[in-house]
Amino acid sequence: MSPEKVHLTEEKATLLATLYGRALDARSPHPILGDQLAAQALDRIDHDFRKTGINPGTARAVALRARFIDRWAAEFLDAHPEATVLHLGCGLDTRVHRMDPPPTVHWYDVDYPEVIELRRRLFPERPGYDLIGTSVTDLGWLEQVPGDAPVLVVAEGLFYYLDEVEGPALVRAIVDRFPGGEFAFDALNPLGLRLQRLNKPVQKAGATMHWSIDGPAALPAVHPGLHCLAAVSAFDIDGFDRLSASHRMVAAIVKLLPAMRRTAVLYRLRF
Repeated sequence: MSPEKVHLTEEKATLLATLYGRALDARSPHPILGDQLAAQALDRIDHDFRKTGINPGTARAVALRARFIDRWAAEFLDAHPEATVLHLGCGLDTRVHRMDPPPTVHWYDVDYPEVIELRRRLFPERPGYDLIGTSVTDLGWLEQVPGDAPVLVVAEGLFYYLDEVEGPALVRAIVDRFPGGEFAFDALNPLGLRLQRLNKPVQKAGATMHWSIDGPAALPAVHPGLHCLAAVSAFDIDGFDRLSASHRMVAAIVKLLPAMRRTAVLYRLRF
């Protein structure tokens, strides 16, 4: 089987960085996430992944974030075994395969058409699993999803690439369509947005971040039905002791600076 040639730019190209991060973690002596399917996919893509800006140290940080969101998702699905999952901006994430939900869960991976076609060639099909090829901000795609079940919306590494109109509009459309559910995602505050030039994978991809969320107090302006269950600094998630010495040092310094500590936050919302 010949390798897949991939030509992606801007925010689409960042999916290669996160795939590489999960693959490097899987191949490490003591993996955090252990995403072997990501490692297998890497071998089938014709791309110089060294140009993504990911190294073994940042790869572990990628794995920590994914594992943290996986845990929130697992808690929701344990409580709602017949839920709908919307994995928005799924990229080449293997979350549906890592979590292996029962076929009573209807899982939708949503991303640009060219990303979805690449997924079809790289990853296996499974019961209860559908793919939708579209920009997540073209809200007509929601008509393809029945709105009668509790919904889990996972948006890892997505919302900050949407603009300040598109992002809230997407959230509102989902809240208004479903009877209830949860969101699990990561976001930047305004300072984090200004510091994006320091994010090497984003710069390597030529991507630009646009939408910031300035803490839980900003959420009612997006939709009054949103309730914050958790807002965890990316520097406070468990497992930072597994990072390199330099990453641990940076995290320790950031934790002493309240303004920096909240630049990147993982949110769990209920509606």
